[in-house]
Amino acid sequence: MLFLSLGKLSKVQMVKILSFFLIVLMGCGSTQTVETTIVQPSGPEGVKGSIVEEVPKTETNSIANSNFSNTERVRDIMNYLASDDLKGRDSGSEGIEIAAKYIENYFKSYKVAPYFDSYRDTLSNYKKTSYNIVGIVEGNDPVLKKEYILIGAHYDHIGIIKIENGDAIANGANDNASGTATVMELARYFGTKKTNKRSIIFALFSAEEKGLLGSKHLAEKLKSQNLNLYTMLNFEMTGVPLKGKDYLVYITGYKKSNLAEVANKYSDENLIGYLPTAREYNLFQRSDNYPFHKEFAVPSHTFCTFDFTNFAYYHKVDDEVKLMDFDHMTALINKMIPVLEGISTSSIQEVKVN
Repeated sequence: MLFLSLGKLSKVQMVKILSFFLIVLMGCGSTQTVETTIVQPSGPEGVKGSIVEEVPKTETNSIANSNFSNTERVRDIMNYLASDDLKGRDSGSEGIEIAAKYIENYFKSYKVAPYFDSYRDTLSNYKKTSYNIVGIVEGNDPVLKKEYILIGAHYDHIGIIKIENGDAIANGANDNASGTATVMELARYFGTKKTNKRSIIFALFSAEEKGLLGSKHLAEKLKSQNLNLYTMLNFEMTGVPLKGKDYLVYITGYKKSNLAEVANKYSDENLIGYLPTAREYNLFQRSDNYPFHKEFAVPSHTFCTFDFTNFAYYHKVDDEVKLMDFDHMTALINKMIPVLEGISTSSIQEVKVN
């Protein structure tokens, strides 16, 4: 209505009115400004892109790590990655290409640099053109930055499968949009805070569902380049909480290193526990940690909260966002921050192979 009325006024009257509103707007709000840039990555129409919220320069990092991520942000990422429009993110598909662009934009927005010439690492061992997305936050210590921590998750899923109740899209919310969202949020933390003394590589793998091909390709490539890898930490199926456990998350290969002991020290709680089922099903060799264990013989583990009893839709069309527990996911992300910060800043390599 305001714009319709303005059309009847003279130019002088319009200038006076607009000047008045400008003065009012300038007088409102805080004197501190927060620069907000909205990035619109290619992707499903109507799904939010990443939102960059820069901390004012006059503000210290007073926000506790425990409150860094939040359920709304995690939900937005999950809704994007597990959207029907991505068609289940099968490797080499148009859907996973949309996911790749989204992750690239997220990394770029939060000052995570490309590890190679670009964020894309083209797989050499899969018939369809597929990419790992690989970024890096260089360490801030002149010596320790030559040591690398790799934090990873696979962002592919199984695409279109047999129809069940009229649905054929295997959205892969828990498997593994959940792990991908976790890595993206951890990348956002270190990309913006730059607190790590060691360099951290953030890798989202393609073709995990084809036989760990993305992580196998990258592990061999980095080994050929003589990367000084300290440890590899992978996130897989973290969308729903464990039940009846006194810990939040388990790691595969629990007894192969002292990672749980070190992590629980930095988290100041019983964050990581031992799940016998993980050994029974040989999960250590069934996720993207394993190629790095084979190539580098360093502590390489997968963090997971799926125990075969708390989620019934593994590789099914019902693996949907609506079943995810965003409070749980957010808690895991926030509790991992001091763990990764401690491991990345310690003067010695505390995590050791048993």
